[in-house]
Amino acid sequence: MCSLVCFAQAPSLTLKPYQKGDWKSLTKSYTGQALIVHFWGVTCSPCVKEMPEWGKFLSQHKNAKIIFIQVDDVSPESASKMLLGANLGSVNAYMMSSPFDDAMRYEIDPKWRGETPMTLLIDKKGKVIRKTGTMDFEKLKQWLSIAG
Repeated sequence: MCSLVCFAQAPSLTLKPYQKGDWKSLTKSYTGQALIVHFWGVTCSPCVKEMPEWGKFLSQHKNAKIIFIQVDDVSPESASKMLLGANLGSVNAYMMSSPFDDAMRYEIDPKWRGETPMTLLIDKKGKVIRKTGTMDFEKLKQWLSIAG
């Protein structure tokens, strides 16, 4: 019981910094496993609508290996708030530590123009499928069952 004033501690999420040159080291630790890398933005309206669906998907597929990378130039607090609001408080989450530029985008996928949402599906053999736009979670579930 509080004697004076009680403050509820808001949940927090720490976003790790992501910068040019991190791509290979980020994905290397998942070699031999199916990996989903989802690029999103706080200012991307399809991303905002889709995030709760990612939360539902992860609650049903707790063993899925997923990395979320926020690419907008926004505060870490706004990105954390969006993830927490979608029940994604325990995800492996990154945020660009410098402006998202062509060199960084090219390092990730030379064919990617930087649009969000964008998801890379990397199977256990390293084959990559790029999905631009919102995710079809039934198809993602099927992919996960055969890719891992």
